[in-house]
Parts: sequence; structure tokens; C-alpha cells
Amino acid sequence: MNEIKKAFPIPVVGENETDAALDHCSGAEPFALMVLGDSMEPEFVEGEIIVVEPEGLAKDGSFVMAWLDGEWIFRQLVGGPGGWKLRPLNPKYPTASIPDLSVIKGVIIQKSKPGRRKAAKRYVD
Repeated sequence: MNEIKKAFPIPVVGENETDAALDHCSGAEPFALMVLGDSMEPEFVEGEIIVVEPEGLAKDGSFVMAWLDGEWIFRQLVGGPGGWKLRPLNPKYPTASIPDLSVIKGVIIQKSKPGRRKAAKRYVD
């Protein structure tokens, strides 16, 4: 008999918010998130799991999590003569300019498809 699995919320905590479950974790420990939406397709598709390194080195071309305009955003960091930008891979979405790298809160170091170890891909050495 097929069992329907219920989704459960994963708390995303902003800079000025706290979550009791996260109080016991180090701010420097990597954590996993599930990709939602299509803004980072074709490289990242909905349902994939990404591993975020909070103290990872963000450089031009890195995939990052950022806290921008009061919300979390998953984009590719792009540097150029006009400064830094957060670029979606899907052209349907706008690119966001950022004032500096202080909005970057983590670097994506790995992705995988749930239940498929061989489908993992690393983004740092």
C-alpha cells in the first residue's frame, strides 16, 4: 500500500529572528535546503537538495544564498564593472544588484536528488 508522505515545514530564519531548534547549531555548520521554484533551472530543479556552507568563499560564478530586501534568495553571484549582481539562471526572472557581499549568507557546495546518491554534484573542491 502506497503511503502518502506529508510535507513538513523547514524553518528559514532571518537575521533578527531565532528558532529554538537552531539555537544548538553552530552558525558555521553546513545545512541543506530543498530547491523550490524554477528560477535556477536548468542547473537546479525543484525538489533537489542543496547543501549550503555559511562560511564558504563567495566568488564570481558561485551559487549563493543571500538575504535581500527582507527575504532569502538563491542565485548565482556575478561580479563585473558595475558591481555585484545576483543572477537567476532562468531568464524569466530579473537580476538583482547588491550593494556589497554582506548580503551573501552562504555558498552552495553540493546538490543532489533525493534518494539518488549518484546524482550528486559538488560545486567546490
